[in-house]
Amino acid sequence: MASTAPGVRLLPNAITVLAMCAGLSAVHFAIRGMYGAAIASIAAAALFDGLDGRLARMLDATSKMGAELDSLADSISFGVAPAMVLYVWKFDPDRFGWVVSLVFAVCMVLRLARFNTLLDVEQPPYAKEFFVGVPAPIGGLLLLLPLTLDEQLGRSGWWSSTPVVAVWTVTVAMLLVSRIPTLSIKTIKVPQRLVAPLLVVVALVAAALITFPLAVLVVIEVGYLAHLPYAVRRYRWLAKHPEAWEVPPADRRAIRRAHGVAARRLGLRQPMRNRVAGAARRAVRRPRRVDSDDVLGPVGSDGAGSDGAGSRRETGGGRRAWRQLGLRRK
Repeated sequence: MASTAPGVRLLPNAITVLAMCAGLSAVHFAIRGMYGAAIASIAAAALFDGLDGRLARMLDATSKMGAELDSLADSISFGVAPAMVLYVWKFDPDRFGWVVSLVFAVCMVLRLARFNTLLDVEQPPYAKEFFVGVPAPIGGLLLLLPLTLDEQLGRSGWWSSTPVVAVWTVTVAMLLVSRIPTLSIKTIKVPQRLVAPLLVVVALVAAALITFPLAVLVVIEVGYLAHLPYAVRRYRWLAKHPEAWEVPPADRRAIRRAHGVAARRLGLRQPMRNRVAGAARRAVRRPRRVDSDDVLGPVGSDGAGSDGAGSRRETGGGRRAWRQLGLRRK
């Protein structure tokens, strides 16, 4: 295969630089009070960040310099810039707010450093479907969720009060450095029959994003937060059944049914082994109860009294039989 031209190899790094410039521009817009443009700049940086890595792999232009430049750009675009935008919007000139902003920026840098170290650590195959913690672009956008709500609704509310914004900043910072597994879009497999409907959905989302950009951004961020419990549950299930990672979705559903997941969803219970089965075994081992008429025979026959009494002693009587079977007389 022919080698990639030197000019084309610089294209992924150029997109990374554009992402960094977009993130820094958000600080400029926030200082001038243009918060809508600041949010758009962070979103544009997230879009550029999603393109540079894929483009580098497609062009076979990956390099050590590109990886280091990408981490540096992410720390500025999604760590420093969102923290500064939030400080200018809500905390300036509060010193406590500055400390909160620093906590977010430091957690973002730590998250990126851990991501780089995990690249050299051997992990199970199913771990490729997940990130460890919230990714940097999503974290930068999640931090600006209160500001996005303010800009969309055109007014302030409880979501934009200083204590709530401070708690929200620390919460997002903890999600960045946490061990919570989150789904990776890069590994999502789409069946062939769903490609066309998915393209229609993408077109609708793009149209809505152009018409109502802030509202769509809020929906995406809230939906991402809602997916976290599902991602944790999926990761734990794959950790217990690693053989199900490479099988088709239909086979994976069959594995879930085989392990009782479907039964638990329906609210069914497994049989009580120590009660029903034990009573059934005792009933099989016990001799069949004989009616007194069959033992005694016709009235006045010889030896009726002695045979009848002996049979009743062998069966143990009605009450004893019920107690031995572990059942209760109605």
